[in-house]
Amino acid sequence: MWAYVLKRIALMLPTLLGALTVTFVVMQFVPGGPVEQIMAEARATAGGGAGGEGGGYKAGRDLDKKQRAELMKLYGFDKPAYLRYFEMLGNFARFDLGRSFLQNKAVWQLIKDKLPVSISLGLWTFLVSYLVSVPLGVAKAVREGSRFDVASTFLVLLGYAVPGFVLGVLLIVLFAGGSFLEWFPLRGLTSDHWAELSAWGKVKDYFWHLTLPLICLVIHSFATITLLTKNTFVEEIRKQYVLVARAKGLSQQRVLYKHIFRNALIPLVTGFPAAFIGAFFTGAVLIETLFSLDGLGLLSYESIVRRDYPVVLGSLYLFTLIALVVKLVSDLLYTVVDPRVQFGSAGR
Repeated sequence: MWAYVLKRIALMLPTLLGALTVTFVVMQFVPGGPVEQIMAEARATAGGGAGGEGGGYKAGRDLDKKQRAELMKLYGFDKPAYLRYFEMLGNFARFDLGRSFLQNKAVWQLIKDKLPVSISLGLWTFLVSYLVSVPLGVAKAVREGSRFDVASTFLVLLGYAVPGFVLGVLLIVLFAGGSFLEWFPLRGLTSDHWAELSAWGKVKDYFWHLTLPLICLVIHSFATITLLTKNTFVEEIRKQYVLVARAKGLSQQRVLYKHIFRNALIPLVTGFPAAFIGAFFTGAVLIETLFSLDGLGLLSYESIVRRDYPVVLGSLYLFTLIALVVKLVSDLLYTVVDPRVQFGSAGR
């Protein structure tokens, strides 16, 4: 077991290094770097302040080569790419993710600021998806081939086929002050007067804001979890030990929950860590944008668009590292749920 764990940890390093290297190299060839972004914003600001197009051109002329060189030195672009690459690796080895070029904040602080929104969306997406899909999948397995099975399969596949952002636009039009009803708010996870509400009022306000984005996020995951649960249970139901249990006169409920349930849930239980962490860090960019939710997904998207390289690379490093660790934990859970699984044994 420990040999397997050490081997997996050793394999994480080249995977993580490869992801960082490819991203760093691609960034060297992307036009419009952070210096250009800052100069463009400075021109736009100066142009607006001058009140005309001529002021914008004057501001552009003021940003001469000397100022550009100062910006290049400030952000470290006066150094060769290979030096910046190894400096980045050294900082990441100390878990120093650097500072944002455009927001002048530590990347750790930016991620920390966005976490509450991502945790809210991720936690409830995970809970609702599993609390609905697992019982539904079990019910479908027990009633395989029935009208309920066919109808529910059609509905979950229909939800899977509809992109989340399309559903989000539809819900906004119908229920959030679009062309029809105005039942739900359109911005944020809390109201402006949230601090003044009672404890129960805060709970209601929070879920009132959460309803529409949560529907968009969970509707797409129902099909995967439901059908995985159903197929796993159906496969277990057809095995010999189930027939023997029924031949002994055990009730359907006892056979299902005492004999089938543990074996059938192995794929789902071992996938819990990846699903739980993935719900936080997958970054529902379009959903966050639609409903004005300032989370990690929107942070990653804006950092790419604005060429904020420390945020891009720091987020990539952190999320890739978390994904690799969670994948290892998911694999190790097999030995907890099913002791017959032995990693690194002679048969492997």
